[in-house]
Amino acid sequence: MNEVKYRRILLKLSGEALAGAAGFGIDPTQADILAAKVAEVCHLSVETAIVIGAGNLWRGKDGLAHGMERSVADHMGMIATVMNALALRDALERVGIETRVQTAIEMRAVAEPYIRGRALRHLEKGRVVILGAGTGNPYFTTDTAAALRAMEIEADILIKATKVDAVYEEDPNVNPNAQRFSRLTYLQALNMRVGVMDSTAITLCMDNDLPILVLNLWEDDALIKAVRGEAIGTLIYH
Repeated sequence: MNEVKYRRILLKLSGEALAGAAGFGIDPTQADILAAKVAEVCHLSVETAIVIGAGNLWRGKDGLAHGMERSVADHMGMIATVMNALALRDALERVGIETRVQTAIEMRAVAEPYIRGRALRHLEKGRVVILGAGTGNPYFTTDTAAALRAMEIEADILIKATKVDAVYEEDPNVNPNAQRFSRLTYLQALNMRVGVMDSTAITLCMDNDLPILVLNLWEDDALIKAVRGEAIGTLIYH
């Protein structure tokens, strides 16, 4: 059955998704695995945009701890997301998925500038669009960038891909008996201060009625189940 519930998605990935076992840097093998998972949903004719973080290359809080200016640390993080975007584009192209990278900070030698209309045209033509450099502004996370871009491209859902299979009341690695949630309202997620997504991103989705689905990217067929609307992960909505 190839019928899908969501025709256009914004997939939010952490930079660590490219890191492999080392937990740092870009592992080409891991990029290939990730590309294969994205390709599966593309073959279902799901229009796919991606925002990827940079935690595998740079963590701004480390710079802040040494007295670095916040805007400098954030701009370094934005540039690191573009490196990840280029690595993922290369992996996707090698499995036959036409892909474009657009960046909020102009880097015309390596990527297109982010232009909403152009991004929409790429999606309509079946191309994956990877949106790099966050919002282009400091003080905003890539979670917030993902929420913003999801609204701009009129995505049906924002999928937050993580290493855990859902939202829990506590860290399930610390408390194996922690309650697992299959569904939360935006307000419940905000009041719980869920660690999988920052409050600015959740609030932006709440104000614009955009559902958020939190799932474990590494589960078999997780993305396919998600776009088909099957029960998986935690859905955050009204």
